[in-house]
Amino acid sequence: MNELVTRYVAAWNETGAEERAKAVAALWTEDATYTDPLAQVSGHEGIAAVIAGAQGMFPGLVFTAGEVFDAHNDIARFTWHLGAEGGEPLAIGFDVVELAEDGRIRRVLGFLDKVPA
Repeated sequence: MNELVTRYVAAWNETGAEERAKAVAALWTEDATYTDPLAQVSGHEGIAAVIAGAQGMFPGLVFTAGEVFDAHNDIARFTWHLGAEGGEPLAIGFDVVELAEDGRIRRVLGFLDKVPA
C-alpha cells in the first residue's frame, strides 16, 4: 500500500508532460476512471489532463501523503495534502481506489476535505 500511495503522489507531482504520461500509464489501467467534485474523466489522457490542471491551478505546490492508509481486497483509501513543500496544507483530500488484478488502479473516487477559498 505504501508503494502505491508513493507512486500515486509522485504522479500528481510530475510536472513534465511526457514523464507524467508514463507515470499515469504505469499506475492506471487503460480504461481507468477518476472522479472527484471537480472532474470526471477516463483513460490515461483524461487522468493526465486532470493532474496537469491541478498543477496549473496551484503552481509550485506539492502533493504529499496524508495520515490515513487502509486497504482490503482490491480497495484502498488514503488521505493526501497539497501545499508548499514542508508547509501547512492548503488542501486535504481523501481518495478511494479500486485496483485491477495486475495491481494498477482501475478507479479513483476522490473527496475534498479542505479546499482553499
